[in-house]
Amino acid sequence: RTSSGMADGSGICRGFGKPGVLYHISHVGKRAFSLGGFSEKGGENPLKTILETERLLLREMEEGDYEGLCRMLRDPEVMYAYEHAFTEEEAWAWLYNQIRRYKEEGFGLWAVILKETGDMIGQCGLTMQPYGEKRVVEVGYLFQKSYWHKGYATEAAIACKNHAFYALDIPVVYSIIRDQNEASQHVAERNGMKRVDKIVKHYYGMDMPHWVYRADRPVQ
Repeated sequence: RTSSGMADGSGICRGFGKPGVLYHISHVGKRAFSLGGFSEKGGENPLKTILETERLLLREMEEGDYEGLCRMLRDPEVMYAYEHAFTEEEAWAWLYNQIRRYKEEGFGLWAVILKETGDMIGQCGLTMQPYGEKRVVEVGYLFQKSYWHKGYATEAAIACKNHAFYALDIPVVYSIIRDQNEASQHVAERNGMKRVDKIVKHYYGMDMPHWVYRADRPVQ
């Protein structure tokens, strides 16, 4: 259950997320936000760690994450909604695009780290996407196949939605999902989103129908 809440002067945000849990906000820019505990590492890059959930840590990606990223982007089964596995050049371009987003937009797709092992198992975050005549904030997620059907995508997506609502003050978020990608649609539904539209994206020389899901921040 998710309900709204605001931070008090101590940096502790009360009243949303899991009942009885204190959510700590770092005020070193809007990007550093942690669910379930204070996760900012400080030191060399205090904004690197963005979110923490019960099982996961979400942090900014860097060049050293290329190999882990390729376990998703270069796997044809993971990338079936894109109709092709990425080349090495496309994977590097994807990585550098996220780094650009962090700097220019304040968010992007973040590396999802399984706390139990320290392994990068996926990516999840917020990106600006075209929708009609406007650009909207999308909750996006992509995970290695061996970590499908374990609830990780839903756990990370919920955290990113709440981060948008309560740390970044974004009142509406979307997920725009390929019509045949039922697994990602189920994640959107478990993230409290409703299907509101259907559009066609033109990618890789093909017309690809997509469902549009939307979630609004609860009225306080």
